[in-house]
Amino acid sequence: MLRDSRPRPLHLWAVALVLSAAMLAGCGADDGSGPDPIDAVEAPENQVCRVLEPEDVAESSNASPVVDCAEPHTAQTFAVGDLPATFDDVEHDDPRLGSFAYRACSDAFMTFLEADESTVMRTVVSWAWFRPSPRAWDEGARWYRCDLVGGGEQSESYLDLPSDAAGMLEGLPDDRWMACVAGPSVPGAPRIPCSEKHDWRAATTITVAGKEAPYPGDRLVEVTTRDFCSKSVGAWLKYPVKYDFAYTWFREAEWDAGNRRSVCWAKTSQ
Repeated sequence: MLRDSRPRPLHLWAVALVLSAAMLAGCGADDGSGPDPIDAVEAPENQVCRVLEPEDVAESSNASPVVDCAEPHTAQTFAVGDLPATFDDVEHDDPRLGSFAYRACSDAFMTFLEADESTVMRTVVSWAWFRPSPRAWDEGARWYRCDLVGGGEQSESYLDLPSDAAGMLEGLPDDRWMACVAGPSVPGAPRIPCSEKHDWRAATTITVAGKEAPYPGDRLVEVTTRDFCSKSVGAWLKYPVKYDFAYTWFREAEWDAGNRRSVCWAKTSQ
């Protein structure tokens, strides 16, 4: 039985989280005598942990205090770098920054987790990026920070991460990090870890077209996704006579940012 998934924004590790951050807060208490940490010009530290919530990720800048990674935390910084010189004279909210961050953070995300593109599109964790605050930007700050977060765009709260999340999707990832859905259908349903009771699993992804291909239009992307996912899920389920599948495809904005894949969902029982 065919169950189509309506179009929705790119996975939480991608374009929907295109925003950014400022300098991390100092270890001591803020006595109000110095500048606000969010306005720091210096680039933040890499490989540190924080407790972030979805409302923090919704902001373009962040200076949440660093916590010991051995303590409960929902975010870990995995990449910090300088923006290319082409951004020296652009505005703080220039949309081209988002496309750059998608490429830079996505590549670093896969390397950090030791996972391929298909795996990171099927996980419940994602990434967010932060840039300097508008004040720091005006003072010349031009850096970006990529954080692994324990959830995606539909998450109301985030999962705690391991003390060091590096390599946690290597090989066959634990079900607690993979995306499933509980309920009769996929569209609009929140992603949950596959370690919980579920009805659907993000089983595979398919490539719609090559990296240099122009956007073929909504209809062709959807039809191609439907046909390829039908075959892909059938193979994943070892070719049963009857099976249900769903799919998630992405529109031109995500295509322009670099995504060429769609996610295929298999109806499962647990």
